[in-house]
Amino acid sequence: MEIKIQAIKFDATAKLQEFIQKRLSKLDRFYDGISTIDVTLKVVKPETSNNKEAEVKLIAPHLELFADKISDSFEQSVDECADALQRQLIKAKEKK
Repeated sequence: MEIKIQAIKFDATAKLQEFIQKRLSKLDRFYDGISTIDVTLKVVKPETSNNKEAEVKLIAPHLELFADKISDSFEQSVDECADALQRQLIKAKEKK
């Protein structure tokens, strides 16, 4: 499984990238054959408290899922996206 991280108009720290890799790599427990996870991070204008947006697109055979969350930190946004994708993967597996 390949996890691609793209930060728009800023550089994601190594710590943040490591967190994202670790958190999203756990999703393969819920669905076999996940090929790619694309993560896009951006700061939403104006500069307010809830302005860290994470968009996560998950691609697997016969399946494409998406989650988009905004919160106080990128870690929290990615965590909420991972939870949403986990629920979507469980539903998709039940439909198989």
